[in-house]
Amino acid sequence: MADLASDFDVLIVGAGISGIGMAAHMKDKAPSHSFAIVERRDNIGGTWDLFRYPGIRSDSDMHTLGFEFEPWKHEKSIADAPAILDYLERIADERDIRQHIRFGHKVLSADWRGSEARWHVTLETKEGERKHLTANWLYLGAGYYDYDEPYDPGFDFGEFEGQVLHPQFWPEDLDYTSKNVVVIGSGATAVTIVPSMADKAAKVTMLQRTPTWMFSRPAKDSVANFLRKILPEETAYKITRWKNIKLQDFGFKRARTKPDKMAEGLHKRIRKSMGDDYDLTDFTPPYNPWEQRLCLVPDDDLFEAMKSGKADVVTGHIRAFEKGGVRLTDDTFLPADIVVTATGLKLAVAGKIALSKEGEPIDLAEHFYYKGCMFSNVPNLAVVFGYLNASWTLRADINSDYVCRVLELMKGMDVDIAVPRLPEDHDLEEDDIFDFSSGYIQRSKHIMPKNAVGYPWRLNQEYVLDRKRMASEPVDDGVLTFFRATEEVSAAEGSMEAAE
Repeated sequence: MADLASDFDVLIVGAGISGIGMAAHMKDKAPSHSFAIVERRDNIGGTWDLFRYPGIRSDSDMHTLGFEFEPWKHEKSIADAPAILDYLERIADERDIRQHIRFGHKVLSADWRGSEARWHVTLETKEGERKHLTANWLYLGAGYYDYDEPYDPGFDFGEFEGQVLHPQFWPEDLDYTSKNVVVIGSGATAVTIVPSMADKAAKVTMLQRTPTWMFSRPAKDSVANFLRKILPEETAYKITRWKNIKLQDFGFKRARTKPDKMAEGLHKRIRKSMGDDYDLTDFTPPYNPWEQRLCLVPDDDLFEAMKSGKADVVTGHIRAFEKGGVRLTDDTFLPADIVVTATGLKLAVAGKIALSKEGEPIDLAEHFYYKGCMFSNVPNLAVVFGYLNASWTLRADINSDYVCRVLELMKGMDVDIAVPRLPEDHDLEEDDIFDFSSGYIQRSKHIMPKNAVGYPWRLNQEYVLDRKRMASEPVDDGVLTFFRATEEVSAAEGSMEAAE
């Protein structure tokens, strides 16, 4: 991409799964529109480039975490970060996307100016230089968490003299050979780190305040690998992808309608690994399955590490960090040379970009989602916030496809502004945006956009239905309103302001 280019049809923020996916969709479905990707880091990959802790892997199968347009070709469907990065890099190179990326550029603010139908975007380079870009559309693929700081539970490490690490900022040269490690947390990160560190450490203990529902499955999808042997790659991928989508959907709905049956099935899998007489207390949460996201245990790696004596799981509350370890409220002492605080992420909305319209701040918490993609009365802005009960990329794909359709319709109509209009006197009934009890979700609800009970003003958690609606319902639905920034701009802006 020419360094002098400063104005684009679409500016994509983030070169992770969401951003690379949008670029690939545009190459195929909106090829006449110019775009650029701005990425604050030096590489593509987002999450998969940032996190470097031992064993980092997907907690969704790659046939659904992969894109609809690019088959996943690796034997393992539960993939490690290097394999995922390889997949993204191949897409970027084969589709000539890399030339459109500006690395080391962090977006600070974006101001919408209706008379120009342009977002004026201020960026900062790693050297501290400020730059200015403009774009007709802003597509936010910056993920869902704060890249600068993780969630801080406020631990006082007192007399503890060992190393304290957070998975988000893992040191490259950490040597944990023959050391005692305590990993605080019970989510996907902790469940990944514990068996991965157990091979070298003296002992790894997962210390959890509350148990999490665990779901054990093979890292290799035998059906997928069989189909790849007898069918063309793309056909096998489509069948496997749809199979896994339906299984995800079935599992989630079964958990909601028959939670006891789901819990029984999950416990049965653990006992298959650990033995029929295994005490399941540490794997029995005080909530139903899928009230928080299930934790994936590929190839029983956590349970195998526990059976070997190299890892264990302890449920309890921390009284104090002492010299040599962690003291619990029941007086149990856990020896530790290293403490890993896998206590969760800190959510962020819109990549923490200061959004504004005509200089007036835009607080997305005051706007309703529109089709899980745009926001009420905010022009030419789209975002990706993936599914909590399925793979992130499923929403990234349908949102990218939808925005490309909007772009193509706007080109045919010779307009340059698209805004989901919601009158100020609307009677929408608000709904809980996330029906999940996870701590990181509950802590962040106050910054999240609004969610209505009725479609299209909501962020759904049902991919199969969303996919059908987004693909089949007309873009020009009477809600998404189109304008041209010409002599009629004053009237158009007046209509938008009246709607707010």
